[in-house]
Amino acid sequence: MTVTGDARVRTIRLPVLDRVAGAPISWGVCEVPGWGWQYDPATVLTQMREVGLRATEFGPEDFLPEAPEAKAAVLGRHGLAAVGQFVPVVLHDPDHDPLPEVHLAMDGLVAAHATTLVLAAATGSEGYDARPVLDAKGWTTLLGNLDRLDVAASARGLEATLHPHVGTMVESGEETERVLRGSGIGLCLDTGHLLIGGGDPVAVAQQSPDRVAHVHLKDVAADVAARVRHEGLSYTDGVRAGMYRPLGAGDVDVAAIVTSLENAGYAGWYVLEQDTILDAEPTEGGATRPPVEDVRVSLDHLRDVAAGLDPRD
Repeated sequence: MTVTGDARVRTIRLPVLDRVAGAPISWGVCEVPGWGWQYDPATVLTQMREVGLRATEFGPEDFLPEAPEAKAAVLGRHGLAAVGQFVPVVLHDPDHDPLPEVHLAMDGLVAAHATTLVLAAATGSEGYDARPVLDAKGWTTLLGNLDRLDVAASARGLEATLHPHVGTMVESGEETERVLRGSGIGLCLDTGHLLIGGGDPVAVAQQSPDRVAHVHLKDVAADVAARVRHEGLSYTDGVRAGMYRPLGAGDVDVAAIVTSLENAGYAGWYVLEQDTILDAEPTEGGATRPPVEDVRVSLDHLRDVAAGLDPRD
């Protein structure tokens, strides 16, 4: 929120709980073919609002209507604001221009009055179970494209961010640092993907809070993450094995991350996002826990974290 007066503009930071959004992946809705059983949009959006979420990211292509105005209308009917969109795009190939496809994504974001473009450095292949290694030319191309897209997003009133993500060209803590050193784009701090990739999300929040423009809050079982990182367990099988946990039930120090960012003046969104794979529709009393219950647990944990913040901050 901004307030103008005396030729100055100042930002009024909303309380943490007014900056919490959802993501369809927490309901098992994902862009990867064959990921699992998928909920319909009406159920996901209705449950988001029922648990107290105020906003959401768009989710994968085809989850919401393609037309920008129709996207905005669907969210409006469910009482949800639009936050942003996860956009995996090839950034490292000198023969591929990512700008046209990113502009299409930005059309929807602008129409829905969203704030954030969440880029991932896609490999060019489906899924997140394997990736090539970038050479120097690939890195130069990737970093240059990030800066190009940052400028393009800013021209349309959007904040562009780079999301380190398992199975993309920017996955590890070292690769994330290379982006921070070599590009001016903001960071989407995904607390789960960064830990799985061998990074330290607490250290990033403490040491580079000025670069964090968006946050995906995840909790992770470190033992399963280690199997993905070191023992050849695929990312998909790691998700199936319960690698992601509700906030407070895993090994990510969510409280330290949120506290560090808030103390540094972070005013952006916290997106509750626990990657989920469903083999079938959860039923009352069935073996599969409905994902909305895990979202409730995560939101309750974040309420506890927010209650512990210094009210003067």
